[in-house]
Amino acid sequence: MNQSRISRTMFVSGVVAALIGACAPAPEETSEATPAASSDMPIPPVAFGVVPVPADNPTTPEKVALGRQLYYDSRLSADDSRSCYSCHVCENGLTDGKPVAEGALGKKLTRSSPSLWNIAYHTEFYWDGRSPSLEKQALAAWTGANMGANAEETAAKINAIEGYRTQFQQVFGADATPDNVVQAIASYERTYLFCSDTPYDRWQAGDQSAVSDAGKRGAELFVAKAGCGNCHSGSLFTDMKYHNVGIGLDKPEPDLGRHRVTNADADKGAFKTPTLRDITRSAPYYHDGSVATLKEVVDLMVSGGIDNPNLDRVNLKNTNLTEEEKSDLMEFLKALECPCPLEAPPLPQPAQ
Repeated sequence: MNQSRISRTMFVSGVVAALIGACAPAPEETSEATPAASSDMPIPPVAFGVVPVPADNPTTPEKVALGRQLYYDSRLSADDSRSCYSCHVCENGLTDGKPVAEGALGKKLTRSSPSLWNIAYHTEFYWDGRSPSLEKQALAAWTGANMGANAEETAAKINAIEGYRTQFQQVFGADATPDNVVQAIASYERTYLFCSDTPYDRWQAGDQSAVSDAGKRGAELFVAKAGCGNCHSGSLFTDMKYHNVGIGLDKPEPDLGRHRVTNADADKGAFKTPTLRDITRSAPYYHDGSVATLKEVVDLMVSGGIDNPNLDRVNLKNTNLTEEEKSDLMEFLKALECPCPLEAPPLPQPAQ
């Protein structure tokens, strides 16, 4: 790829930075009163900018350590069956790998679990953007169909575990409450869920061997002929906006997405642009999990989406890509895979 092509591709990312993480076995049990805060918390990726942190929920290592335990603790759900991690697992690109999410008490939801990679940089949450903060999103998932919990009753259950109660007193100067439980979880999500060490990032940092020639051709197609970078833009590979691509609108009672939040006709059938980082692992695709493979997604998007009255015709057009070009584009998307060594911590247990 010549220098001008590399320069045009550079706008969608930046410099490689330390990654985090961890897919691991179920959390261990511990009677330790206060598990130690991590002394080696991840460094936010330089290219992504400063992580926005709300003034009323400053990040501290101790709060992050507490939030990490809560994130992995299935006792927060109504039937002890699932934790936050249950719907956002490493091997599925921080989704659950199911067409639509399954909640506590056997509840099947209507939308798929979106990826949480780099969620710290988002300002609106869920496929329709109805939650304005990570804290509100965590509370909604905790008390809604995802986990089905009564927040007050669950906070009382947490306070009955000395290891948790001690930490809440140290971090917040108070026992666990619904508000400070989600503050701790959000602090963990802002600190650990970074995807920035992909082959693509290493290529952009100067390692020409990190991405194949086909992947480099795909990168050029991505920002030029295919036009994918119109919506999957910047280092996060999402514009965090809402677009109608036609998915699901042929159903008898279609999910109207962003329209349910804004009531604007222009938002009918519009859903938030998902990140493309780790996209090869997050099948099935779209808000309803209706497309099984990434190749089908590529075919659909480069052909201009599915026609409907509110289709985003500004960003979606038939690009007439050849099969070889589509193959190169797929190779580029594979270069966005990131390692995920997220590790479940030991969890405080009730006294015997």
